[in-house]
Amino acid sequence: MPSGDDEFESADDVIRRIFGDGESSLGAQMASTAERSKALDAKPVPRPARTRFIAVANQKGGVGKTTSTVNIAAALAKAGSHVLVIDMDPQGNASTALGIPHGSGQPSVYDVIEGRSGIADIMVQCPDFPTLHVVPSSIDLSGAELELADMQNRNTVLKQALQTFLSQSGTHYDYVFFDCAPSLGLLVLNALCAAHEVFIPIQAEYYALEGLGQLVHTIGLAQSTLNRNLIISTILITMYDRRTLLSKEVYDEVKRHYPALVLNTTIPRSVRISEAPSFNQTVIAYDPHGAGAVAYREAALEMAERSASVLQQIEDTRNEG
Repeated sequence: MPSGDDEFESADDVIRRIFGDGESSLGAQMASTAERSKALDAKPVPRPARTRFIAVANQKGGVGKTTSTVNIAAALAKAGSHVLVIDMDPQGNASTALGIPHGSGQPSVYDVIEGRSGIADIMVQCPDFPTLHVVPSSIDLSGAELELADMQNRNTVLKQALQTFLSQSGTHYDYVFFDCAPSLGLLVLNALCAAHEVFIPIQAEYYALEGLGQLVHTIGLAQSTLNRNLIISTILITMYDRRTLLSKEVYDEVKRHYPALVLNTTIPRSVRISEAPSFNQTVIAYDPHGAGAVAYREAALEMAERSASVLQQIEDTRNEG
């Protein structure tokens, strides 16, 4: 029996003792996650000097685009930033994950596109995070493409509505995220015109590399014709499996091509990440100390710490134009 002077084992020590201490053991992974979570709790997340307008885009589906949007946004809000998420995907998956009702006929970004409502009229607070606000989407938005096509200002409807809202809002938003559909229609072009930077999540597989090249080319076209101040600021590798060589090779290849853009953080494959939306939550709220939540919090911290350089790059691009 331990004497009164002996120290109790920490939770991390108990995990290591029970599950093993090898680098690849379950115990080491659990202990590592717990230590990383505690380190994040102790580290302040800097807020940007100016609002960052970020379109989260990838023409390829199933790469973790919406998952990354809502979890990065939630992680930043958890750390104290004021965040606005605009769901520009008719599927409304971002709205689901953030706990916002978005059935057909309910107020949504479709009403903003149509000019019936302003952003302030339909914006809703995320139930899990007081400083995270959401402009929800609904299936009604799928009809907006045809209606936008006949408008003279069809590419800048969202930008104008957002500018009006921000000029009248009593809240200063540190981040505005646009969750884009996996396509390149007028809705995505509206997001790219309203954004200052593009965040690209890509899956750790070889097909993703081909899609990334096409996406960078497409964004380049948008830069040259619609928004000369747009930059690609961030690439995040998702669904990373540390047990496979393939994931590491894909990460290394993307890092080789875009060294300044790729985050050091990778997002692991995780059942918790996948099941959180079925409870109308982000993984940040659903499993806050799990590996998925910790990874997204690390990615959010890394993005926040890059804010000064990203904002300077945007400013330099604007001055060059």
